[in-house]
Amino acid sequence: MKRIFITGLALLGLFQLRAQNIPTDSTAYKSKKLKLEEVNLVSSYYKQDGNNSAVTGGTGSEHLTDIANTIDVKLVKYGETGIKHTFDIEAGIDHYTSASSDMIDLSANSSASSSDNRFYPSLTYLRENEAAGRTIGIGVSSSTEYDYQSFGGNISFSQKTKDKNGEFTAKFQTFIDQLKLIQPVGASTSEEYGSSANRNTFAGTLSYSQIVNKNLQIMIIGDVISQNGYLSLPFHRVYFANGSVNQEKMPDTRLKIPLGFRASYFLGDNMIIRAYYRYYTDDWSLKAHTADLEIPVKLSQAFSISPFYRYYTQTGTKYFKPYGEHTAADAYYTSNYDLSKFDSSFFGMGMKFTPPNGIFGLKHWNTLEIRYGHYTRTTNMTSDIISINIKYK
Repeated sequence: MKRIFITGLALLGLFQLRAQNIPTDSTAYKSKKLKLEEVNLVSSYYKQDGNNSAVTGGTGSEHLTDIANTIDVKLVKYGETGIKHTFDIEAGIDHYTSASSDMIDLSANSSASSSDNRFYPSLTYLRENEAAGRTIGIGVSSSTEYDYQSFGGNISFSQKTKDKNGEFTAKFQTFIDQLKLIQPVGASTSEEYGSSANRNTFAGTLSYSQIVNKNLQIMIIGDVISQNGYLSLPFHRVYFANGSVNQEKMPDTRLKIPLGFRASYFLGDNMIIRAYYRYYTDDWSLKAHTADLEIPVKLSQAFSISPFYRYYTQTGTKYFKPYGEHTAADAYYTSNYDLSKFDSSFFGMGMKFTPPNGIFGLKHWNTLEIRYGHYTRTTNMTSDIISINIKYK
């Protein structure tokens, strides 16, 4: 746990001189020069336990730990015609250890897959015409780890209504992935067959937000997500009723449709009720419902808390069966409990500090947020996550 605090404080030190040298802009002047608007430093620690590892056919340890660190930098400038240009640069790195991945090679005491690092940079550019209420965006991203490489791109368009109380947004994203085909067998090391396989994801999002009155804001969100390519994971074992062991086999296409509704209701100046509901369906016969509630409460000028709860339930895909229940009659098969029928709960608390003189006396480092959440699932998997966000603005 110490790793989280050390990382956040070290990154804070890198920006201390910069934060002290930038004067407060209290006028309406819009800078024509590129300037630093906001920096977010986020560190988190995640731990999970369970006994339904897909690597060992739906049984075995799911113990996993993950330490994640990201830095997000937002730069802004105004053009000669008043157009606002925003550049959002983000870079993150995770380090995880996984008991289930360590079992890709059952004969080894510890395999190369027992731990790994993931690096994921991204860059987003937004061009906003504030007078017309119109924003156009474009972004690229990448994610790299030992057996997986992903490249992403997105474009977006937003238009506010004439009275600026409503906003329509359309976004298209694509992810082109390549994964190494690692067999869940081997004498001392995991073996690769072939070289790699492709997986492509295309997602379209439409949303509309509306300020109904001074107390209520709502948003409607709809997605269509299409995937094709190698959608299995080659190191997931499936044990059949006859005792044979096979690699997970799933269809090479998948269509997902999530539909969501979000609302925020302001109870005076010190309390907000934020609610969210989502319905999900796909052509693998998996259906799910998500209900989320968060209530930020401002206890003082500098301190607020945000208790939250999320309930999730899904039917499970028709291709799932537990350890030893698949037969040769099954065209597709998995024992991955993420695709099984289950219910889950996620609850916790966020705490936000906004001292008048800034964090550690640095005026522009004005926000420190700590969040903790506990997750439970009816398949007997549990997890805990704690995160820290330090903001410069």
